Amino acid sequence: MHEFAENVRYPTNAPDLSKMCKEVRDAFGPEETVAFVSGNFNVLHPGHLRLLKFASENADRLVVGLSPDGPREVTIPIGTRREALEMVSFVDCILDLTQPLTEVIAALKPDIIVKGAEHKEHFNVEQAIVDSYGGRLVFGSGEIAFADNEALEREFSRPSKAALVPRDYITRHGITLHDAASTVAAFSGLRVAVIGDLIVDSYISCQPVGMSQEDPTIVVSPQDEARFTGGAGAVAGHARSLGANVSFLTIIGDDEIGETSLDALEELGVQVFGFRDPTRPTPLKRRFRAQGKTLLRVNELRQHDVEEKVARRIAEAFEAIADQTDVLLFSDFNYGCLPQALVDDLVTRARRRDIMMVADSQASSQFGDIARFKGMDLITPTEHEARLSIRDFHIGLASTVEKLKASTQARIVAVTLGGNGLLVRSESDGEPFADRLPALCAVPVDTAGAGDSLFTSMTMSLRAGADPWLSALIGSVAASCQVSRIGNKPLHQTELIEALRGVLA
Repeated sequence: MHEFAENVRYPTNAPDLSKMCKEVRDAFGPEETVAFVSGNFNVLHPGHLRLLKFASENADRLVVGLSPDGPREVTIPIGTRREALEMVSFVDCILDLTQPLTEVIAALKPDIIVKGAEHKEHFNVEQAIVDSYGGRLVFGSGEIAFADNEALEREFSRPSKAALVPRDYITRHGITLHDAASTVAAFSGLRVAVIGDLIVDSYISCQPVGMSQEDPTIVVSPQDEARFTGGAGAVAGHARSLGANVSFLTIIGDDEIGETSLDALEELGVQVFGFRDPTRPTPLKRRFRAQGKTLLRVNELRQHDVEEKVARRIAEAFEAIADQTDVLLFSDFNYGCLPQALVDDLVTRARRRDIMMVADSQASSQFGDIARFKGMDLITPTEHEARLSIRDFHIGLASTVEKLKASTQARIVAVTLGGNGLLVRSESDGEPFADRLPALCAVPVDTAGAGDSLFTSMTMSLRAGADPWLSALIGSVAASCQVSRIGNKPLHQTELIEALRGVLA
């Protein structure tokens, strides 16, 4: 719900109706329009949700009047009914109707009163009141397709859990739940700096309409849009939600979506250093989805290197926080935020202070080279990215990892293999050693953000003192949590510990 709805609740014995309604209006912006819906709402069903969504789309704010307990048709206590309405994201305020509905409407003066279409042919007492102050009475029950969006809402809030248990790996490395939980608890207070490309991920939920009669094209009707802070912003969000004190250095375009994403990170508690580059928009990646599947992806971005003066400002900002930094994460999506000269400068500054450094350089729909990040404590490429870097698509996977480790001089190489899990190359008892983890989520819902959550969690585990094998397991469990739901939402520390308990208990 909106901030106002979360923080304002009126007592059922509110003595002054005009004062109460004035406080409601004052809590909204002076230019914002208000829609009003009233009812019993005994059991909140899809018909109610369609009506409420329709009302919210016709005004800036939605106020719901809730009938009091007492009448025969009210079968559920008002507290329970109010709690259900508070869970509806597009309801901004709930008023307990302790006085006659006509008096509440006259005092509140909503711009629009919305009633179900079934009331259109009947007498409506609200009509004369809205006519008296210039409001409108609107009839409509919303789109039937909204009922399908309930399933989509469940997709976005799907619980996270790891499905497959790698017992042989756990036994081989002597991993215990106590060690894993203690490591994740130690994330709190780590000082993390994230540098890289901010991306905005948009998920547009669509209702299938059918096949075009003019050409062989699938036709869909957009129903709803959800946006997430992605790219290096998602890495910063994960680190903060997992307990670290996080600084995020990035560039944005001269646009609202970049500002909005940075605002969201600041609300999460991330210290943001956002540098504006007017030559590029903030990257926006749109995914059009229907019935649980992605139909189309559309990327709006430019990939040229950031201006030199902006790169200097990023380096200066890192210099200001470097002495209070435990680990530096390069989260490179190859959209221009990290030109080589800037990377070399930042590495020099971090190495001077013995700061742990890790890097992830993505090359899914663009070209990237993880090998340009030399001497990292950890790199986490996909197999495709690893082979791109060594320019060899023919040798075996083990040889690929060895060649990549030699070229990057990385201490630990963790190659992600999608549905085939993770291959980790490090040392054990001073000797070269490689081990493999299976994918822990058998049925992934959305793979976006899997690498970001693994990269962040594995890095923080290493910095908290865990060995590469426990760190890899924690990262893999984090990735399994991420792919079990829609959207690259920050992973919370308690959520990760609970998932680890499911694997290790």
